[in-house]
Amino acid sequence: MSLDDTLTTPAPTATGRSAVLAHLLDHLSDQDRAATKTTADRLREVLEQHGSATDGTVLVGYGGGKDSSYTLAFIRAVQLVLAERDGILFTLRSATNRHPGMPRAVMDNIDRVYHALGMYEDPSCELLLLDGDLIHPFRPDLPPDPAVTARSRADILMTGHRTAAQARPTFCNACNLSMVNSFGLAAAHGRGADLIVTGDSREEQRDYAVWINRLARQVGRDPRAQQRSGFPRVLGALDAVGRTYARTIHGEDTPTDDRGVHADVPADLSFFSIFDDTSYDSGSHWALLTDFLGFRFDDLAFSFTESDCANPALMAHLRGLTCEHVYGRTYDDGMDEYVAFALRLMRQKDFPQRLIDHMAKRYESTTGRTAVRQAVESFAHEAYGLTGTHLVCLVHAPFTARGQTLSTFLRCEHPALAGREAEIRALLSAPTSGPDTAADELGATLEDISGLSVPQMRQLYASDQPQAGELLDLVLQDDPHKERIRTQHSANGPIVYELLSGR
Repeated sequence: MSLDDTLTTPAPTATGRSAVLAHLLDHLSDQDRAATKTTADRLREVLEQHGSATDGTVLVGYGGGKDSSYTLAFIRAVQLVLAERDGILFTLRSATNRHPGMPRAVMDNIDRVYHALGMYEDPSCELLLLDGDLIHPFRPDLPPDPAVTARSRADILMTGHRTAAQARPTFCNACNLSMVNSFGLAAAHGRGADLIVTGDSREEQRDYAVWINRLARQVGRDPRAQQRSGFPRVLGALDAVGRTYARTIHGEDTPTDDRGVHADVPADLSFFSIFDDTSYDSGSHWALLTDFLGFRFDDLAFSFTESDCANPALMAHLRGLTCEHVYGRTYDDGMDEYVAFALRLMRQKDFPQRLIDHMAKRYESTTGRTAVRQAVESFAHEAYGLTGTHLVCLVHAPFTARGQTLSTFLRCEHPALAGREAEIRALLSAPTSGPDTAADELGATLEDISGLSVPQMRQLYASDQPQAGELLDLVLQDDPHKERIRTQHSANGPIVYELLSGR
């Protein structure tokens, strides 16, 4: 559907909305059908408290995965119940924060869900697509913003080199801050939003608040955030975190205008939790997801605990490369470790057994792993412009902390350069703000190997590995997606314990 089609499709009649609601309710359990009514009652009360009972705006952050697809469908049912039963029609704003880790299959899933829920043709639904700070009407075929891709690529490389390719910080730190920024932008869009729907419990929301306060103490509180309350205050605190994080990773002189979190939102913006109303685990709503909404579990987009992002497959790939190139073991050794870890995460998150079995089968054979590796390598290049050579360099992290592993990296991966180590160190030890010598033959060679610019390599050379208590460490300090695993750091070495993170 083109943007013009979206904007000119005739508005549905009340009968049309009733038909959508009837089909939707047919695919909900008796318990969830009853929950749409009680949730509608509660939502109406909250909107009345906001003074917007008849013209409120309710925001759903829609990532395009299985859980957010169900959340959107449930709130769409609540919207239509209120409209049919009470004559109250609030605006349902659905906002998707697009990032390079989302394959096209995610956009296609979102498109099918919008069609199934009758949202394209309903003016009471606002469908937004966010690329960085840019907001567009949703279109599945809208090309990605090259600036967002370049920024994500730089974040992955710089964070990955600082953390020796630890999966969660490498792929998730900056992405999570971008997601929060999208909430602020979407909530401030147009006439603003009254409520943001969440599936988190009150306890989980309190845990987030504790985490944010810890980060805010680390970076120093923004006086503007202190003047706000509730969720706007949270956004203000995370704005300071995002800017400080960018300077930590990319250097103190890094411009941060596009690195913060948008906090200029309506003062009374608040969360509306559906945690106690319905369970959005996919096993309870399989027919709704796959039959009615048309959700498809794509081989890239469905990657371990995520159904809307291919980055977890890249995380597994990096573990394989780490074992193969850094520990002198095999790629399959690393995959065994990561797959076992990620399957445990899936069980902890109560994934349906059929999805756990599907994922285990994908990686159990040599043929399957070869196919996944080829697909992931192609995705890394297409999505981020990262080659296999770049990723091997990333797992070695040879430039960080005054080139702590540079000698080993050159000897093992680029022996032709081993005799030029002194020249490389001289190049990297020059001031980070010095002239860009990318045109120089040695600088250009290192850029081809790493995917980094010479100034970026110099920034890494001057930096240290993150220590406990520093911002890089604190961002994921309480993250549940990690565990200590038994592993070996050489082919015949002793058993050691290593912290593995991922999704």
